[in-house]
Amino acid sequence: MKLNRNYDNLQESYLFSTVARKAREFAERNPNADVIKLSIGDVTRPLAPVVVEAMKNAAAEMGKAETFRGYGPEQGYDFLKEAIADYYRKEDGVTLDLDEIFISDGAKSDLGNILDLFDADNTVLIPDPVYPVYVDTNLMAGRRIVMLNCTAENGFTPMPDEGQEADLIYLCSPNNPTGAIYTHEQLRAWVDYARRKGAVLLFDAAYECFVTDPSLPRSIYEIEGAKECAVEVCSFSKIAGFTGTRCGWTVVPHALLGGKLNAMWLRRQTTKFNGVPYIVQRAAAAVFTEEGRKQIRENIDYYRENARIIAEALTSLGIRFVGGVHSPYLWMECPNGMESWEFFDYLLENAAVVGTPGAGFGQNGSHYFRLTAFGDRQRTIEAVERIKKLLG
Repeated sequence: MKLNRNYDNLQESYLFSTVARKAREFAERNPNADVIKLSIGDVTRPLAPVVVEAMKNAAAEMGKAETFRGYGPEQGYDFLKEAIADYYRKEDGVTLDLDEIFISDGAKSDLGNILDLFDADNTVLIPDPVYPVYVDTNLMAGRRIVMLNCTAENGFTPMPDEGQEADLIYLCSPNNPTGAIYTHEQLRAWVDYARRKGAVLLFDAAYECFVTDPSLPRSIYEIEGAKECAVEVCSFSKIAGFTGTRCGWTVVPHALLGGKLNAMWLRRQTTKFNGVPYIVQRAAAAVFTEEGRKQIRENIDYYRENARIIAEALTSLGIRFVGGVHSPYLWMECPNGMESWEFFDYLLENAAVVGTPGAGFGQNGSHYFRLTAFGDRQRTIEAVERIKKLLG
């Protein structure tokens, strides 16, 4: 029996597990400390009432013989796919066929699972810094990874290099962790590059709901030709607070590789995935109702205000940062030239505030730090006051 030796190439533990462990150990050493977490990208606002009501009604259906449902379609119920297609049409001007939309248990799962469709000897182009799942899932498969430098000099929105060959390309906009966002023109350059190279773009749109400027793209399919080269992954976690409820979707267009990839993904899902529970899908569909969208906007605006509060504090301290406008994340330079884990410890020990060290997202994040706006309002204000007192 042989193990997958590619796991030896992974870091000993997942970034957020390390952050949680260090915060827990600090709390154990300091039982009277009031620790505030501005680290992990988990939401704090409850599910919208219309979502909860839809979930209750669906649960009641499951308790009656005439409305009970067993196994559902692995790729998702049409009622939810119709709601998602309508969302794309109204928000982005994008038309999708229902069988191009696949319902999942979240973006994280699909970002890893989609790799089943590609050979291990493909070259993968991944931004640095980046959401760790992109790198780790490809390391597990033994693929060759080329890191794409995201720096302050390129606004954390790097552009393609014609001299670089790639088969798979990860893009995330609005970006996690930096909060930077691509323009239509920049994404057009990436789409053109991918088509010339015969590459597939894996576009992570998990934070599209935070984009408020109509001149900025929310979907890769707003770019002409993108359906011929791009898979888009999205999530209900941030738009509707489904981090504990688990639901997302992936779009695999028919135009991509002549429909081959769509057929392969359908085959993969029907073989390895039993689908998202009916109750959860009914709740997700309620997100896109008129009342649902109204209630969801209130939660998103709540997080936007948290981001504004954090941004105002960093500005007052003279700390350079990006993000916090079209993203719930703020990517700040560590003060006094500190390395990111050094600043993590300094902030935790002296202010009992937890953030996320940029080094955990890649080499280019070694002197940066991510703060999240997903916290409670009063706790966010208290954390900001502690940071201002410590660094002011």
